[in-house]
Parts: sequence; C-alpha cells; structure tokens
Amino acid sequence: MRVALIVHKFPVLSQTFILNQITGLIDRGHEVDIYTEQWGDCTKVHPDVETYSLLKRSYRLTSVPGNQFWRLIKGIGLFGRHFYRAPDLFLQSFNVKKYGLQAIGLWLMYSAISLIDKQPYDIVHCQFGTQGYQGLFFRHLLHPKPKLIVMFRGHDISRHPQEKGIHVYDELFKASDFFLANCEFFRKRVIQLGCDPNRIAVHRSGLDCGKFTFAPRSIPPDGRIRIVTTGRLVEKKGIEYAIRAVAQQARTYANLEYWIVGDGPLRDNFQTLIQQLQCDSVIKLVGGKTQQELIDILKQTHLFMAPSVTAQDGDQDAPINVLKEAMAMGIPVISTLHGGIPELVEDGVSGFLVPERDAEALAEKLGYLIEHPERWTEMGQAGRAYVEQHYNIHRLNDKLVQLYQRLLETDDLAVRSQPALMEPSHP
Repeated sequence: MRVALIVHKFPVLSQTFILNQITGLIDRGHEVDIYTEQWGDCTKVHPDVETYSLLKRSYRLTSVPGNQFWRLIKGIGLFGRHFYRAPDLFLQSFNVKKYGLQAIGLWLMYSAISLIDKQPYDIVHCQFGTQGYQGLFFRHLLHPKPKLIVMFRGHDISRHPQEKGIHVYDELFKASDFFLANCEFFRKRVIQLGCDPNRIAVHRSGLDCGKFTFAPRSIPPDGRIRIVTTGRLVEKKGIEYAIRAVAQQARTYANLEYWIVGDGPLRDNFQTLIQQLQCDSVIKLVGGKTQQELIDILKQTHLFMAPSVTAQDGDQDAPINVLKEAMAMGIPVISTLHGGIPELVEDGVSGFLVPERDAEALAEKLGYLIEHPERWTEMGQAGRAYVEQHYNIHRLNDKLVQLYQRLLETDDLAVRSQPALMEPSHP
C-alpha cells in the first residue's frame, strides 16, 4: 500500500507515537510519504528518523496565508510557476461547481502543489483532526480517490472545538471514510461532536516495550529517592502542582530529588516558583532530552509523576506516552483523574490517581509511596503487564494495517467497525 501521512510538524522528538506508526508501516513493506505543515528541529532527531531516512520521505506542505488578499497574490505566483507541471491537477483544484468554497478559497490549489509528480495513494492518514481538512483536499484531488482516515489525539478534540466551535468537524465527519481516537475518552468526545459511532474506533498509541527494560524499584543504598516528571512545560501538564507537592514532602524527607525533564514557555515561571519554595537543591529543571537520554534517566528513577490538568483553553491529555514508558520500566506512578489517563493507570494497582490541580492529594500519595517502598515492585510489575497487554506497538501496527486493508476492500460501514478493529476499553 501507498500511504500519505499528514502531520502538523515533523520530526518532533516527543512524538514517538507517530514515528512508531511510520516505521511499523515501512517494516511491513508499505510505502509511506510524510506531509508536514512545519519542519521540526532536524538537528536533534530520534535515531529512527536517520535509520529509515525519513527526511527523504518528508514534504513540506505549501503554507496558505490566512489573509484572503495575500492568499490570492501568492496563489497567482504559485500558479504561474507550477501550472505547466500538472495542468489537469490544477484544473481539478478550480472545480467550483464540485468543491465550492474549497476551490474558490484556493485551498485546493495550494494542496495541488504538494501533489505534483506524486504517485496515487491508497490511504491518506491524518494524524490529528486539525489536519483532517488537508487530508480531505488530498482526497478530492487524487485519482483514484484514496481512503481518508482521521485520528484524534488530544488538543484537536479538546481545545480546537472550544476555539473554533462545535461544528468545526461537521464536513469532515460526512466526507471521511473512517476515524480513530487514541483513547475511549476522546472517542466519546468525537461522537458527541457528531461523528457516526460506527465509523470510529479506539486505536491506542503504542510503544516498543523491548526498548524499555523492566527493573524492580527499591530504596537505593544512599537512601536518595528520585522522582521524575517528563513533558512540555505548559499548563496542561500540571507541573506546578507536582512542584508544590514535592516541596511539601521535602520538608519531611530530606532524601528527595525531583527532576523535571522538558522545556516550554512556563520554564521561567517554574524556576521562580522553585526559588520561592526554597527547593533549589531538591527540584531541578533539566531541559529537553532525547529518548535514549530519557531512558537513562528513568533507569535511575524510583517514582514518576504525571499531574495533567485541563488547561484554561480546554486542552486535555490522552494516556501520556512517557507515562507508558515509565510503567514499562517498572516505575510506580502518580497521575490524575484527567482525560484518557484512567484508561492507562489502574488506581491503587500500578500507581495512584488524584483529582486535577490538587497538590495536597499529590503530596499525600507521594508520601505514601515514600513510606511504603515494599509496594514499588508489585506496582511496577502491574504497570509493565498492563502496557504490554494494551500498548504493544507491534500488535497495534498489525491492527492498523488490517484496518487499511478492510477499508480498501469494502464500503460497508458495518464491516469497517467490526469488533476485531476495536481496542477494548479500560475495565
């Protein structure tokens, strides 16, 4: 199969869930082209980007000015430079009778430029709902028409509808072939916005458990307990509350150290908070890390915190990849009753879940785990087992290929949504 994968930015170190799908498709003998709205940082990339020569498979989408006047001016120049290369494709993009505002607004023409000299695709897979209309433009222009799959992962189904209105995906729901969500929480949210329940399935974001070695956790000889949080330094990660929780427990337990791995716009705010709490010697902002660097840190980690919250703009998290990685390595976790996280963390089994924005509750559970290290091993084993059972990337990639094949074989929606394509919900 030939697959066009549409993303917002590529490559991105933190989006291993997308990278795992790409490499999984290639390993299974399929051709994958990556279309991105923005280039990521190409100087610091995941090793698989180089191993699979993914930059050679990647194409920057032609940016479309938001201002209609400048869109027209730029469009005239692009038309003059490229029309001779694919006249039929450009004429298709101007079919106002068939495509209405999508043609009048030049959206299709801008998309046509990205498809010049490309072979037809069997599948167009949009990795976020916010790329869905770009996928729809591809589907309009390509012949024979590919199947269009749109996946919802987080901000696209939480923050985006709040910003753009609850009808933002109406046309997409009518025109796309199938939809995926990375957790049951977001699948239900997509259905609430108007998606046919028979045309959406849960497809979890997996990881290669073989890259994350399990090791039972115990108090180290020096008695120093390392706690780690990983994520972008943004509101929805809830890191402020973890800082306050650790600061509270540090007054009782002098043997704590808390590493916050990641970078983002709130870094200065967090550094100020750490200083105000007089915890500079305990809490460290260690910056962004590669996956291997993160694995090395997690090998020396005893407890992991992921205190996600619903941001003011509505942004929410699905089951977080770094939380899965920590659990796969046998680390007890503390997280929140937020978004899709309860589908990953079994409260009291692999870790603890507390209400959002509750530093006191975080501190309480942290204190419990510090006082009861004899529970670390059983919690770590439970977390590893759950990740292996539900988030194995190899099984998930097999299911994705099965879905592609089923879509290509039939137009019967009832067949598309057979239980075999569905991931089970959390018990």
